[in-house]
Amino acid sequence: MTSVRVGCEFTWKSEVPTEAIVQVEPRSDLGYDLTSETWTTDPELASRCYLDGFGNTCRRLTFPPGDLVLRYDAALPLPDKEDEDASAPEIAPRDLPDDVLAFTLPSRYCPSDVLANEAWDRFGGMAPGYGRVQAICDFVHGHLTWEAGASSASTSAVDVFASGTGVCRDFAHLMISFCRALNVPARYTFGYLPDIGVAPSGLMDFCAWTEVFLGGRWYTFDPRNNQRRIGRVVIGRGRDAVDVAMITTFGGPELLEMVVWADEVPPVP
Repeated sequence: MTSVRVGCEFTWKSEVPTEAIVQVEPRSDLGYDLTSETWTTDPELASRCYLDGFGNTCRRLTFPPGDLVLRYDAALPLPDKEDEDASAPEIAPRDLPDDVLAFTLPSRYCPSDVLANEAWDRFGGMAPGYGRVQAICDFVHGHLTWEAGASSASTSAVDVFASGTGVCRDFAHLMISFCRALNVPARYTFGYLPDIGVAPSGLMDFCAWTEVFLGGRWYTFDPRNNQRRIGRVVIGRGRDAVDVAMITTFGGPELLEMVVWADEVPPVP
């Protein structure tokens, strides 16, 4: 097992009291064994948690006028490898579980219907299964170039496919769109991802990747990094980024600063 420390700190400035939903805590249904966990605000504020329609942990609170600092920090052990199965088959739509069907449909950032011809031209002739999904991941990884600020809140998978640049959420959206166009269920996932066993990125942020339903279960694919990684901590899952915003505000507060950390915790001698 590998121990990691994850968390974030946001500084906001509001002119008036503003309702907000914060989604930065690991999903409660994944069995994470948190060895420590703290949630703080400055000034101190009341808040409460609920589970949304996708099972994500969401926290509700009201931003007061003035500056506000939100901070979350946790430590937990994680497996030393991610699951993969090259023999995992695709499941025909008629055999998909009811709760998986929604992840075969187009969504705001993943207009799979618009990209259907492209998907079938590129991948339709390949043998269905894990290998074809990995080929989609390989293509997206090679087609897109990561560039900070290359996309905006309105950028869809169609836009990023045309431009050839994006950030990790755009990589995920494009892979999801291609998979759904082939009737393969795919969902958007985001969380913390430390640089363990890889060259340090130098810029820590929340990370987005893709989960694909094969052989009766969900598998992780990461078109941005395109390699198995250690230490993923899932915060949210949904149809696309709309469903898993880190901060949703019902007003116009200004984000002054955001810091994210995801680091390996050295073993105690």
